[in-house]
Amino acid sequence: MGPIKQASLTLDPAGMRLQPGQGLAQQIYAQLKDKILHGSLAPNARLPTTRELALALQVSRNTVVRAYEALISEGFVLGRVGSGCFVAELAKLVAEPVGGGHPPARGAVAPRTTLWACLQDFEPTPTLGPQARAFRHGLPALDLFPHALWSRLQARFWREQARPRSKSPRQAGQTVSLSYGEPAGLPRLRELIAAYLSHSRGLQCGADQVLITAGSQQAISMAALALLRPGDRVGMESPGYRAAAAALGLSGAQVVPVPLDGQGLRIAALQALGPLAMVYTTPSHQYPTGVTMSLQRRLDLLAWAEREQAWILEDDYDGEYRFNGVPLAPLATLDQRQRTLYVGSFSKLLFPGLRLGYLVAPAAWLTTLAKLRSVLDRQSSIADQVVMADFMAEGHFLRHVRRMRRAALERRDSFLSAWAQDLAPSLPLAYRSLRMQPIDAGLQAFWPLPSRALETRLVAAARAAGIELGGVAAVGGLPAHSQEAGLVFGFASVTPPDIRRAVAALAQAWRPIFERS
Repeated sequence: MGPIKQASLTLDPAGMRLQPGQGLAQQIYAQLKDKILHGSLAPNARLPTTRELALALQVSRNTVVRAYEALISEGFVLGRVGSGCFVAELAKLVAEPVGGGHPPARGAVAPRTTLWACLQDFEPTPTLGPQARAFRHGLPALDLFPHALWSRLQARFWREQARPRSKSPRQAGQTVSLSYGEPAGLPRLRELIAAYLSHSRGLQCGADQVLITAGSQQAISMAALALLRPGDRVGMESPGYRAAAAALGLSGAQVVPVPLDGQGLRIAALQALGPLAMVYTTPSHQYPTGVTMSLQRRLDLLAWAEREQAWILEDDYDGEYRFNGVPLAPLATLDQRQRTLYVGSFSKLLFPGLRLGYLVAPAAWLTTLAKLRSVLDRQSSIADQVVMADFMAEGHFLRHVRRMRRAALERRDSFLSAWAQDLAPSLPLAYRSLRMQPIDAGLQAFWPLPSRALETRLVAAARAAGIELGGVAAVGGLPAHSQEAGLVFGFASVTPPDIRRAVAALAQAWRPIFERS
C-alpha cells in the first residue's frame, strides 16, 4: 500500500493495521480518530476519498463509508458536498488564542505522556462519611448548612416544572427548561454572581464575563486549556494546591515552582524563571500557608504580567472568610489590562458536593470558554443552578456567608485556645519556636515544621489517633520540587468541643515523638 497524497496532508495507509474478523469499519474509524486527536491529521486536512482509501487498504468502499459516517456523526470530520471530507477544527475549542497570541505548536507534547505525568502523583480527594473528622482540611462548617431551606427551594423548583408554563409563578425570563441549557450557565445565576462580586468583593464585572463551572478545579483546567499551548511554562506558588497543579498540567503545560515569603509569591524569583505564559496564585489567603499577598506585591505581580504578556490565574477559594475587617478585594480588581482570570467556588461556603463554581474572564473570551465547557461536560445541573440562583436572589446566601464567617472565627479561636492550653506547653524546648502561622482568614491553620521526616511521623501518629491532618507532602502542589514541611489543620468543619478533644488527643499522640527527637 502506498501513501495517498492530498492537498493538505499525506496519509500513509501502511501505518493503518487492520485485523481480519474484528470489524474493519470500526478499526478504520478508531485509527483515524486517534490520528485526529493526537495531531497526526491536522485541522482542515482533506481526507482521501472513500474509494481511494478502500483501494489502499484493500477493503470494500462501503467499509470506509461506514467509518467516515461515524467520524462525521461524532464531529471529528466534516463532509463538504463536492469537496470531500475534512478534519474538523477541534483544536479551536481547547487552544484557540483569545485576546491575542500565537497558535499552538502541533505535536509539541505527546498528550498521553503529558496526562500521565501530571496525574501520576495526584490522589483525588477521598470521600467522607456523614461526619467530618478533625482536622480534615478544605471543608466548611457542614453542620450549619440550611438543609430545610435548601430542600424547600428544590421542592419549589420541581413543583414549578410540573405546572403548565402559563401557571408558573416565575417572572418572564426566569422559567427554565429541563432540556439542555446554556453551556456558560444559567443567565440569571450569572447575573447574580456578577452582582455579588461587584457589590461584596469590589470586582466590577457583568454576567457576560461569568462562566459557571463544576467547581474551581474545572475552572482552573478550562483556563489552562483555553490560554496555554503544549510546552508552555506556568509558575505556581510552592507549596501550593496540588489539584491546581494537576489541572494546569492537563493542557500540556509545564508547571514550575515559585517560592514564597511573608508577603506572598516572590516576584524576583518569578522573574528569574524566565518566560512564563501564566502564573497561578491564591493572593487573598495562600494555600496552604495562609500568607496574604501584600498590596505592593500584588502591584508588582500585575506589572510583571504586563511586561511579560503573561496571564494571572487568581484562585479566591475562601476569600469570604476574612476575620479582621472586610474581605480583601481580589487581585483582579487592580488589573487594568485584563490579564487576570478570577476563579471562585461555592464549595467553601455551602458544601463541596454541590460542584458549582465560576470563572470570570473578559467578555470576548466567553464564547470560546462556553464551547470548551460544552465539550467537557456540556453544562452544570439546571436544578442546582436554579436553586442556587433562588438562594442568592432571596437574600439567603449573604445571611449564610455571615453565619459561616462567624462560625469559622469561633472555631479558629477555639483551636488557638486549645493549642495554647493543651499542645504548645507539651512541646520540648527545642520545638517551642515552631509557631502557628497567623490565622487572619480561611478555614485552616498552618504549622511549619523543620523537616519532612518529622511531618511524616506526626501525620502517622495523628491518623492512628483517629485524626486526619494534611501534610505539605500530600497537599502541596509540587512536592517533587519543594522540601517545605508543615501541617494543615482544617478547623472550620469541627465544633468547638470536638476541637478541644482533638487537640488534647494530638498532644497525647505526639508526646512520644517529641520526647525521642
